[in-house]
Amino acid sequence: MYDEINIQVLKFGDHLHYEWTTKLLEKTETHIFVLGEYGRKLNHHTKQKIFTVDNWTIEFFSFDLWFTVSADVVDGKIKQYYCNINEPAKIKGNTVSFVDLDLDLIQRNGDWKVVDEDEFEINSVRFNYPEELIRRSRKELNNLQDRVKNNKFPFDGAIERFIKFIPK
Repeated sequence: MYDEINIQVLKFGDHLHYEWTTKLLEKTETHIFVLGEYGRKLNHHTKQKIFTVDNWTIEFFSFDLWFTVSADVVDGKIKQYYCNINEPAKIKGNTVSFVDLDLDLIQRNGDWKVVDEDEFEINSVRFNYPEELIRRSRKELNNLQDRVKNNKFPFDGAIERFIKFIPK
């Protein structure tokens, strides 16, 4: 159950942005859940730096939905959600990759808010996003906000069921 899964985040045009290694929790035809271990290394190719991540995460990658979820877990509880708007993830061997479209929805202290709209505007020009991709990104952000508001998968307790796999 604990196969290593490499996660690769790309920018539009398949430019490698950053990557890290996780442990497989669940794999289906439509999604994957992984465990990001405390102290893992995140290789940020764009910034040409390696970061050490000082928290556990339960992460969700969908092969048909346009978002990812990373839930930071502290003391057995989810402290923060960080969701990327992105093209659906792809899996090849033990590597999951997705194209990050910059718009993010985060939850801290119980409040959900959209961040990085400025980055979306800059990168839509820099990477020459097609008009349809820009429209689709905004639509998918609205769909994600509705999913959160209505407690739809994976915000229906699906993420929390994996907290038991984090060492105490």
